[in-house]
Amino acid sequence: MEFKVISQDIRSRARTGVIHTRHGSVKTPVFMPVGTLATVKSLSPEELEQMGVEIILGNTYHLYLRPGCDVIDRFDGLHRFMNWNNPILTDSGGFQIFSLARLTRIKEEGAAFQSHIDGSSHLLTPEKSMDIQIRLNSDIAMCLDQCIQYPATRDETKTALNLTTRWARRCKDHWEARADGDNALFGIVQGGMYPDLRKQSADGLGDIGFSGYAVGGLSVGEPKETLLEMAQCTLSLLPDEKPKYIMGVGTPEDLVDLVALGADMFDCVMPTRNARNGQLFTSNGTLNICNARYRTDADPIDPGCGCYVCRNYSRAYLRHLYMTRELFAYRLNTLHNVYYYIHLMEEIRSAIDQGRFESFRKDFYEKRNKAVLN
Repeated sequence: MEFKVISQDIRSRARTGVIHTRHGSVKTPVFMPVGTLATVKSLSPEELEQMGVEIILGNTYHLYLRPGCDVIDRFDGLHRFMNWNNPILTDSGGFQIFSLARLTRIKEEGAAFQSHIDGSSHLLTPEKSMDIQIRLNSDIAMCLDQCIQYPATRDETKTALNLTTRWARRCKDHWEARADGDNALFGIVQGGMYPDLRKQSADGLGDIGFSGYAVGGLSVGEPKETLLEMAQCTLSLLPDEKPKYIMGVGTPEDLVDLVALGADMFDCVMPTRNARNGQLFTSNGTLNICNARYRTDADPIDPGCGCYVCRNYSRAYLRHLYMTRELFAYRLNTLHNVYYYIHLMEEIRSAIDQGRFESFRKDFYEKRNKAVLN
């Protein structure tokens, strides 16, 4: 994997770049739709590619349990299994350890957990996480880390980050011994909401050395101002010649603000999950399609949007589908939301390249402040 910075905003830390992988190039800043189980819910790979998606995210924990590596081995990895020929990043399973904490016990060796599917017992070690991701054959793999809840004490946070650093060393050693050299491995910075612990984590991972670095442990319940403070602190500690990835954070406002702080990569389930809950993203804010005001509304979701849904369907029809729980509702809503996110990132990259990112950011917020959507 190679990363090259293309342009840098003069008034912020926003920048554009390109990540070259063996399955193609990815323009940054980039939003990666989440395909946890080898699918971005309700959308085909062809539709994703047509709307400009260049990279998606798969999940080590879930794919290990279902369908299992023995199935994916028959297809030589995740790309052919799901018919996606572009780059894939795989999460390590660390966030699932956190989100399914009642089923998990952390120890030095790894995370012992019970399957949320059938209750079977498993041990996810750093080495096993690497082995699974090598078998998935993703273009970018992530180190196994320990994410902690918010709030957490300083001692709890320090213990978790030290374990994360030790696991990162084991991941890197195993990766170098097993991987074929065509894939990349990213380290994940932890440290909770303590700036000095964030620095300790970043320094420790820097000593190990990775192809890129992620900021983990955010969007776990902390206030928005704390999220931005910790992101700014952590991003400034990471090497500028490597891609910087903010994990699991993703309102449109988050993306714009975090790009300004120097972030290059994002993922979040928000576009797909919110679509299934009837929340649609627009240039004027979020629209709740179940609202009665849209019952006879002939306008598209967003008159300024060029997606397939906005070119062909009215708010009234989408509301009808959603209120009657027709499956087509979830599909159309998801098509629109994913397109919105991909188009937003295209606008951000264009603004940075043209030296007008700050004016773009100002216009972005002015539209939201003036709009009244429910």
